[in-house]
Amino acid sequence: MGWGNIFRRRVKVFSLAVLIYLDYKALQKRDKFMKSKEKSEVLWKRAHERNAKRVRNLMIQSEGLWVKLGQYLSTRADVLPSAYISLLKQLQDSLPPRPLQEVCHTIERELRKSMKELFLDFDENSLATASIAQVHRATLIDGRKVVVKVQHEDIKRIILEDLKDAKSIVDWIAWAEPQYNFNPMIDEWCKEAPKELDFNHEAENTRTVSKNLGCANKYDSDKPINQVDVLIPEVIQSTEKVLILEYMDGIRLNDLESLEACGVNKQKVVEEITRAYAHQIYVDGFFNGDPHPGNFLVSKEPPHHPVLLDFGLTKKISSSMKQSLAKMFLASAEGDHVALLSSFAEMGLKLRLDLPEQAMDVTSVFFRASTPANEAAEFVKSLDERKTRNMKVLQEKMNLSQKEVKRFNPIDAFPGDMVIFSRVVNLLRGLSSTLDVRIVYQDIMRPFAESVLQEKIARGPSSSAQWIYDTPVHSDVEAKLRQILVELGNKDKILGIQVCAYKDGEVIIDTAAGVLGRYDPRPVQPDSLFPVFSVTKGIAAGMLHWLVDNGKLNLDESIANIWPEFGTNGKNLIKVHHVLNHTAGLQNALANLREEHPLLMTDWDECLKRIAMSAPETEPGQVQLYHYLSFGWLCGGIIEHASGKKFQEILEEAIVRPLNIEGELYIGIPPGVESRLAALTVDKDDFSKISKIGSLSVLPSTFQPENISQLATTLPALFNMLNVRRAIIPAANGHCSARALARYYAALVDRGLVPPPHSSLSTPLLGSHPHIPKFSSEITSKTQNGKKSKAVSSASKKRENGYEQKTKQSKDSKDRGGGRESNSDGYTRIAIDSTSGSSGISNTSSPDESLASTNDSRKNNVTNIFNNPRIHDEFMGMGEYSNLVLPDGKFGLGFRRLGSSDGSFTGFGHSGMGGSTGFCDIENRFAIAVTLNKMSFGTVTSKIIQFVCSELNVPSPDEFSGVAPGEESSIARPLIN
Repeated sequence: MGWGNIFRRRVKVFSLAVLIYLDYKALQKRDKFMKSKEKSEVLWKRAHERNAKRVRNLMIQSEGLWVKLGQYLSTRADVLPSAYISLLKQLQDSLPPRPLQEVCHTIERELRKSMKELFLDFDENSLATASIAQVHRATLIDGRKVVVKVQHEDIKRIILEDLKDAKSIVDWIAWAEPQYNFNPMIDEWCKEAPKELDFNHEAENTRTVSKNLGCANKYDSDKPINQVDVLIPEVIQSTEKVLILEYMDGIRLNDLESLEACGVNKQKVVEEITRAYAHQIYVDGFFNGDPHPGNFLVSKEPPHHPVLLDFGLTKKISSSMKQSLAKMFLASAEGDHVALLSSFAEMGLKLRLDLPEQAMDVTSVFFRASTPANEAAEFVKSLDERKTRNMKVLQEKMNLSQKEVKRFNPIDAFPGDMVIFSRVVNLLRGLSSTLDVRIVYQDIMRPFAESVLQEKIARGPSSSAQWIYDTPVHSDVEAKLRQILVELGNKDKILGIQVCAYKDGEVIIDTAAGVLGRYDPRPVQPDSLFPVFSVTKGIAAGMLHWLVDNGKLNLDESIANIWPEFGTNGKNLIKVHHVLNHTAGLQNALANLREEHPLLMTDWDECLKRIAMSAPETEPGQVQLYHYLSFGWLCGGIIEHASGKKFQEILEEAIVRPLNIEGELYIGIPPGVESRLAALTVDKDDFSKISKIGSLSVLPSTFQPENISQLATTLPALFNMLNVRRAIIPAANGHCSARALARYYAALVDRGLVPPPHSSLSTPLLGSHPHIPKFSSEITSKTQNGKKSKAVSSASKKRENGYEQKTKQSKDSKDRGGGRESNSDGYTRIAIDSTSGSSGISNTSSPDESLASTNDSRKNNVTNIFNNPRIHDEFMGMGEYSNLVLPDGKFGLGFRRLGSSDGSFTGFGHSGMGGSTGFCDIENRFAIAVTLNKMSFGTVTSKIIQFVCSELNVPSPDEFSGVAPGEESSIARPLIN
């Protein structure tokens, strides 16, 4: 083909593209003024018919790449008008054949033998003619029945020129209609399409896929159970332009009449083809990128096996990409926004905006069940509605005009591997629509996607040298602990875990092990963030005590004085210490959220409102029943109304900044940390023990074992959702690393003394993460103690819609009590407001004791987060604070009292459902935290705590005694925290 012909070909293509574009744009304008819906539909139908004919005719004339494009479009019955489908179907193997003389010349030139030397018989009529080659039946000299695939003359040059033209057209469309930017697809096609022009490449691909799918044993009835039931012809011989394959007698997949006549189950055939592709993609990472109907046969003899043909366009993806695609699929199936966004990041798909809901919506559509052709119109309409809805969200978020939002592309980078993958999924969907069957891809593909991730995860520590994250060992006890973790991992009791411990102010354990989730084989690192459920209560309690210590609050104060809306329905007698001691009588408040609408938990203002309107079931201070859900919002409401600041601001000011744990302790995560999140799952065997437990007197009626069992199975799905993880749920939505949590308790065990900087052996360094916290809650009350609150007014003026930038050394943070100064002894100085009182209870210590404490602090050039020297008694409700708690109760003031039966242990802390925990031993200056993502009955945590305590020769609290299951004492403890 000369340059003159190429130029004329190019002019035809571009002229038609412009003509069709103008035709549709004119009809679009005209349609706006149409009053009759019927007339509009007729006009659009005619436009589709005339333009489909134009496209079909040009593709037949031009051949080459345009035929391949037509074949692809002909399979999209789920999205294209029927006029295009019916006309473009003619391009599936029914093109005009090339002259026999040309075919024979190519064969003889390539194989260097005459036709008589090669074949006993050669059918002059082609079986099929496609864009690149045509196929003839033949019989070899040795008698074998074969098909001979022969490449068209000069097709390579034509295809390469067509790719250039297609690229130009796509560029023009992207400029004219930015919402239709197909550049990533055409770029990948330009890279992959030329490979189809070498039949040696196709022959090797065919052998590889056949071997991967077990097709070499196609006549073996004892196939491995994990293989799919399809056939692939054997490769006999190949050159660059000729391919000889075993002949298989079958029915074309687009020959619907013949399929019907032979009694072929179309549903079963398409399901098996889908399984074959799921195996190729997720198991092998090597898949055919061109599954249009012309590339399939169905064997004529029962049981009618699908026959896979044409492996010219075959894509190989890396192991990491294979895992990312599997993770994306499963995240879509599970509705797990965190896993979805992390899969995007792993595969190199970058978004310009934080739009997790829209990303999930688009991905769910991509993996949706196929739509039969008769439902295509309705489905296209629903797609348009989704697109309009998502564009509106984008427009509002970016504050763009209607014109600007059309030109805004939310995708910053699109991985090339995703293009062929997307094409395959869409072609498979089109295939099922063409055959008018419905395929539920999530059901068929899921086992294959799971296998690629679980294969790596299920191996566990026994075959993975990196199961324990590679960080230096701090002590002998840590080295021994790692062996214990390996044993538990090999028994499938651990998925991912972190353990950190301090002894006498120094880090002695800082270990991370396992993987981030059931479908996330990335390793747990020291800075990974685990959801810790009710461990959050111990953090919220610490914030409240910090306000008491700074004179913003009194423990004996009525909550209604601080939070006027709270004083309704008989709650005016409830005081701050009642809330902290779980004796407020609101133990079942908000319990109906689980049945009414669990996602209401993510609405901070609505939950505070409901708490304010709730009514107590018992008289304040009389009965201690675990406030498993209401505790957090009770504390949250008190904190915001007493301080005049947002809940998360106080978290930053009181705990995060002073302890230098930025980026590793959140109650409601900000955008940008998704890649470090661990995903929850459940140890079903361990939780089955709950069925053996009767009613427990220490728990409220809505949190009895039968409720807990149901809750444990639903929590992972709920708390793996990104919108839940971003919500402020102060009783249950803490996300932290074990090293941040252990550092918190290490400070508390020393009465608020901030430990030296965390071990430099742990990387990345604690506190080194860029940290932009999001303060999204609103303060609903404007009064405090019956008067207009200056603090609230000040906070309202400073309130921002976005984020508050971290400033470690700012003057403002020092003025608020959050400033730090490094000292030569390695400790951190906390600036304390000298005008603040020490606590809400009068300090009864003698002047000599107070002076000695002050002088000791000055001598060592250190300062505490808390001024109160009796802060331990305050936490546990002992000594002078004993009148504020219920005698012999399991809780002090916000913390779980911990002890041992022989009286050798005294401490406090808080555990969470599923096993995460943090606590400290006062007498031995010992603090430990365990975070894990495989929620269990507490068995793993108890084993770890007992082992560490025994190695350090310190007493273990009865909470983790590990008494045999069946005894109420041993079963209740891990659950009520």
